[in-house]
This record gives sequence, structure tokens and C-alpha cells, in this order.
Amino acid sequence: MFPLVLGPDNLPAITDPEEAAQDIPLSVFSALTHAKDPALPVILDALATALANASGETAKGWAEYTEIGLGDSRTRTLWRNLMATWTSRFPGSGTLIEETHIKGRAEGLTQGLAQSQAEDILRILDVRGVDIPEATRKRIIECTDLDTLSTWFDRAITAARSEELFTEA
Repeated sequence: MFPLVLGPDNLPAITDPEEAAQDIPLSVFSALTHAKDPALPVILDALATALANASGETAKGWAEYTEIGLGDSRTRTLWRNLMATWTSRFPGSGTLIEETHIKGRAEGLTQGLAQSQAEDILRILDVRGVDIPEATRKRIIECTDLDTLSTWFDRAITAARSEELFTEA
């Protein structure tokens, strides 16, 4: 007997709402396995769009499963906010208004995730007793690149000085 294990290495990140709508269960598992991926806001947005167009009970069940499966408070909050704000009157119509709304929401979610990651970096450094000069604090807070913030987060765990966040390895 061989167990089936799903993970980000063998399950694609589904970022297209149409693709997500074709197989909602797979899209849910995609979102859950890619919960640490910097593209998570786009993945969740595609899933939310697919669920908005699905039948009521199916959508509710998978939305709840997704929320519970995300677990982490930051990603769970991201999902809850996304589900609370979905209000397309003509879902899937591809109008400029709909496309702009979806793009704006994804950008807002990404900004929120970046802000949360920056706060986590500062908290780690603070708890570890690492001095954070104002210029460093400002640089961390103003960063919006999720990949950079992820790198800085990893470095914050072991850095003896806050400047070590910015050194190339």
C-alpha cells in the first residue's frame, strides 16, 4: 500500500478562475497545499470567484472547508475577507468593471499580506532582542515584494543584527 500525499510539488497552484471552476475540490486542495506560497492571494481569489459561480450548498461547503483547512490566522483572515467582499452582480461576464474589481481586490490582498509579513519580521526581531534602527524598520514596513519579505523573515530568525536581513547570502 502506498499513501497518496498531496503537496505543492505535485499539485499545481490554480490561479485562473475558469480553471478553478472546472474542478472546485482540486482548487480547494491547491489553495491548501500552497498556503505558504507568495501567490496565495491570487490562488484564493481564483477559488473565491469559482465558488461565487457554484451552486449555493456546494460553494458553502467548500468555502468552509477552505477556511478551516487554511488554519493559520493570517491566511484564514485573508480568505474570510475575500469571501465577505465578493459581490459581483454579473460573475464571469468579463466586463472591465469586473476585471478591475478582481485585480484591485487581489492587489489589496497582496498588500495586506505584505504588511502582515513585515509586522511578523519586526516582531521576531523584537522578541529576539535585536535592535531595529528606524531606517531599517521603515525599509521593512515599506517593502511590498512578498519574495523579499519571505527571505527577510527567514533571515530574521537567526540574525544577530537587523542589517543582516539585507545582506546577500
